[in-house]
Amino acid sequence: MNVLFFLKPKQEVCVLHKNYTLRQGIEKMRQYGFAAVPVIDDEGQYCGTVTEGDLLRQVLQHENKAEWEQIPLREAMRTDVKKPVNVMADMDELLSVAVTQNFVPVVDDRGMFIGIVTRQDIMRYFAREYKALEQQKAEG
Repeated sequence: MNVLFFLKPKQEVCVLHKNYTLRQGIEKMRQYGFAAVPVIDDEGQYCGTVTEGDLLRQVLQHENKAEWEQIPLREAMRTDVKKPVNVMADMDELLSVAVTQNFVPVVDDRGMFIGIVTRQDIMRYFAREYKALEQQKAEG
């Protein structure tokens, strides 16, 4: 199965830019209500993912809201985030990444962020595959 079949394109995804401030990141995540959001640079390359927990750690370190405008969002990002998958990845690779995060960032051959595949979509795919396999066994 092709990753593109499951891809939610970049234009439909809440994306943060690594040069945003902590305040801008908090506001955008609050606006969209997501717990984790991909982060890209000015050229559109995937830089990582920022989570509510990442932002909360920064807020607790900088309780003065005025400071939030001075802190670059990239400082809130963890370095242990999984790498994105290439658009040519197979379902097993998608599943291995989705085990530890809510979505899988997808990049093209140039490393440009093109969208995400949600863990929910991956689980639905494997559930359908399992059901079809069970049906084949039952039939014969």
